[in-house]
Amino acid sequence: MKASERRRRLLGYAYSLPSGLWITFFFSIPLAIIILYSFLEKGLYGGVVWKFSLDAYASMFNPSFGIVIWRTLWITLISTAICMLLAIPCGYAMARAKKLQTLLLFLIIIPFWTNSLIRIYAWINLLSTEGAINSILMGLGLIRSPLSLIYNNGSVILVLVYMYLPFAILPLFTTIDKFDFTLLDAARDLGCTKLESIIKIMLPNIRSGITTSLVFTFIPIFGAYTVPLLVGGMDSSMIGNIIVDQVQKTRNWPLASAFSVVLTLISMLGVLWMLRSNSKEKAKKIHLQEAVAEKGGAL
Repeated sequence: MKASERRRRLLGYAYSLPSGLWITFFFSIPLAIIILYSFLEKGLYGGVVWKFSLDAYASMFNPSFGIVIWRTLWITLISTAICMLLAIPCGYAMARAKKLQTLLLFLIIIPFWTNSLIRIYAWINLLSTEGAINSILMGLGLIRSPLSLIYNNGSVILVLVYMYLPFAILPLFTTIDKFDFTLLDAARDLGCTKLESIIKIMLPNIRSGITTSLVFTFIPIFGAYTVPLLVGGMDSSMIGNIIVDQVQKTRNWPLASAFSVVLTLISMLGVLWMLRSNSKEKAKKIHLQEAVAEKGGAL
């Protein structure tokens, strides 16, 4: 091995050492502890008993937990679908509005400057029986009694969409901004309507951005805790609430760890799916570029 190559490798190890240590101590070790606890017995007063057991995973099939898991799944799917339906036109509009891109990006990023709890409590003030929305409607004489706008599944979905919509918009915007919009003009010249050209031409070419947006919204919504706790009612709890309750109230650490392991596996599968989809799309683009170059050389 040449000295220059050896030096390059040593520099690479030195650069990756801080991030490697960070991932090891703050991700890998805690994750390993959680996985280990999920296979142990519950302690009488909390904690764990160092005996191998699958009781935690068996308890996950309790019908009461099944209801919460089903509720978590459909709330997550609906919230993610709404985010995507709003994010695609928003990302398209931002990519086409060249002069206003900086302003629009600024408006998308502004919510991140405020603590998430403050934003949730702002929605509570808006949706509560004495909040701004009910006060305005009653002041205009449109309703006689306050509407039940909060502490239900609808309010949870609304606030979740508000909280995670930027995570769907930004990856789509960066992908759409690189798209060649002359392809849409060519499709319309060939007889497609504007909507058909977007569906048939643009959407397949921004698949990587769509995949990234899906993962970036589905995973955090699936594990959401604060929004169902503060905005939802007794019938709006999700898996994240179960984990916290098992740790703080029932002190069943193995069961909380088992649910955490399931959430981690779902997150890993989502990330792997995103990486695989993006790698396939890159491979297709490279193959297409090579084919075009070969034809150009032949001509």
